[in-house]
Amino acid sequence: MNVLSIFVALLGTGLGLAIGFALRRFLTKNTMGTAEQRAEQIVQEAKTKESEIILQAKERAMSVVEEGQRTIDSQRGELKIEQNRLAEREGMLDKTLLEFENRRAKVDQEKEEVELQRLMIADKVAEAETKLQQVAGLSKQQAEDILMTRTEAECQDALMSRIRKLDEEQDEAVEAKARKILSLAIQRFAGSHVVDATTTQVQLPSDEYKGRIIGREGRNIKTLELLTGCEFIIDDTPEAITISGFSPVRRQVAKKALEMLMKDGRIQPAKIEDAINEAKKDLAKEMKKAGEDALYELGIPVSSIDPKLVAILGRLKFRTSYGQNVLQHSMEVARISGMIAEELGMDSFACKKGGLFHDIGKAVDHDMQGAHPQIGYNVMKKFGFPEEMCYQSIAHHEDRPRTIEGVIVKAADAISGARPGARRNSLEDYVRRLEGLETAAMSFEGVEKVYAIQAGREVRVFVEPTKVDDMAAYALARDIAKKIEAELQYPGEVRVTVIRETRVIEYAR
Repeated sequence: MNVLSIFVALLGTGLGLAIGFALRRFLTKNTMGTAEQRAEQIVQEAKTKESEIILQAKERAMSVVEEGQRTIDSQRGELKIEQNRLAEREGMLDKTLLEFENRRAKVDQEKEEVELQRLMIADKVAEAETKLQQVAGLSKQQAEDILMTRTEAECQDALMSRIRKLDEEQDEAVEAKARKILSLAIQRFAGSHVVDATTTQVQLPSDEYKGRIIGREGRNIKTLELLTGCEFIIDDTPEAITISGFSPVRRQVAKKALEMLMKDGRIQPAKIEDAINEAKKDLAKEMKKAGEDALYELGIPVSSIDPKLVAILGRLKFRTSYGQNVLQHSMEVARISGMIAEELGMDSFACKKGGLFHDIGKAVDHDMQGAHPQIGYNVMKKFGFPEEMCYQSIAHHEDRPRTIEGVIVKAADAISGARPGARRNSLEDYVRRLEGLETAAMSFEGVEKVYAIQAGREVRVFVEPTKVDDMAAYALARDIAKKIEAELQYPGEVRVTVIRETRVIEYAR
């Protein structure tokens, strides 16, 4: 039973394997057939697509070839047209060249003929001159000398009159333009009159302070005068003391120190020395502030100027010239220079800045050797000013400044110093200057009368017409001006006018 069961089982297994193998083989055969068909279909589709792509490529190639052929034909046509045009131009150029050669040959021929005629004319002129010299008995040079001498003698008055007329017309035009510019600048500016003096008055709370300021045996006032360099005048003026001194800085220090002492109430030599030192420190701050205020009023940035130079500028507040405050004078020159520069179309800021610092040398001239123009030039150069601006310190004292900015500052300086109320001179100095001008002009031969006018700004010289002719009048004016420059001291410039008048009188009877 068991053997039979095993046999049946083995038989069933074998039949199952045979049937599975046969079934697998059948399925595999069908699958391979389907894949081959699919592959053939894909190959066929690829061949079809390839044919279409090749056909499209051929069509596109034909289109490109045709387009290229059309382009080549168009370029060939244009090239042919250009060749024809060049050929025409070459023909025209050859024709023009031929005409030019013909003309040049003709000009050369005419030149030869003209040269030949010139030689013939020169020979005839030389022959004529020879005959003329033989007839006249004079050489050519002798005849020219005689002719020039006679012409010069006959036309001298006419020539001099013409020269004088042209000079006067030019001078009048230039002077009219200058007067217009200066008048506009003066009208736009208004300055203060001289107010500074050589004394300063200090008000006292009461007259009893006079005795305390004098001190026992005068030791307090002696200490004040010794340390400040000023004179303290104590008179009958009620509740006031006068401080006298030529240095405004010293007078200001003395005034401040005296006010501090009166405020403190203790007046003795030790306190006097401390007060004077404190006054000097306060004055240094005041000078710096004065310099900053001047820059601010003129519109010059304070930050663009070195602080040391600002302090030096402020020192001019306590410097005077002919009674005129130098800081105020410098500010006037700056404003007027800017106005004149605007009228002339120049750099008004540069002229304004140069005008402000043109007298900076006066702030330190007592500490350094040399004239204040050169000192000012060195100071401005030290603080990095450009050369043309430094030169303005020298230019305002030169007769003929070499830059237009220097001329502007010189004119502004003269306006500020010469305007009414700007400076103060004593009557003796004024009369002495006028006498010196008249004496200098009268020392020349041929001078008949001399008048110094316009406060010594002009000298009019009348000459004898029989001794001084028109040519000599020019030389005489120049010589008088040179003598005034060399021998006299005067502010600004002096105009020398020589007048020669000839009167001819005849009577008809």
